Amino acid sequence: MRTAFDFTPLLRSSIGFENLNRLVDLATRMTDADTAFPPYNIEKLGEDRYRITMAVAGFDRSELDITVQENSLIVSGRAAEEQKAEDRTFLHRGIAKRAFERRCQLADVIKVTGATFENGLLNIDLVREVPEHKKPRKVEIGGAAAAIEGEKAAA
Repeated sequence: MRTAFDFTPLLRSSIGFENLNRLVDLATRMTDADTAFPPYNIEKLGEDRYRITMAVAGFDRSELDITVQENSLIVSGRAAEEQKAEDRTFLHRGIAKRAFERRCQLADVIKVTGATFENGLLNIDLVREVPEHKKPRKVEIGGAAAAIEGEKAAA
C-alpha cells in the first residue's frame, strides 16, 4: 500500500531543489528490507568531517565495491562463490552474506576521501568542501539614492 503525500506547499518556498520531489518519492517507495541490510552508522567527526560505518560481517575486502558517481555514493557487496556444500554443514546460519547495494545521495559539497575495512566494519570517510563562492557573505543594504545612482550608471 502506498500513501500519497502532497509536498507542494514545501516546494513553493524552495529554489534550486528541483530533484527534491524525486528523492521524496524514492524514499517513500523503500521498504524495511531495503533499509535494513547492511546496518550502518553516520557519524559527525568534526566541523566538516563525516564517516559512514557499515557492518559487513562475513565479507572480504575483495567482495566489496565503493563507487562515487555524480552525487551518489554506491556501496555494494557480492559474495564470492561459497565453498562446496559437502565441505560445510551449518546447524544455524545467522550471519547474512547476501548481495547488497546501498545508495546514499551526497550534497554537491561532500567529497569521499577514503575508505578502510577492519574487523568486519567498512568505514567511508567524507569531507565537506564548500567553495568560496558558495560560502555565506554579507550583502550591503543601500538607500534609495544609491539605487538611483546605480541605475544611472548602468544606463
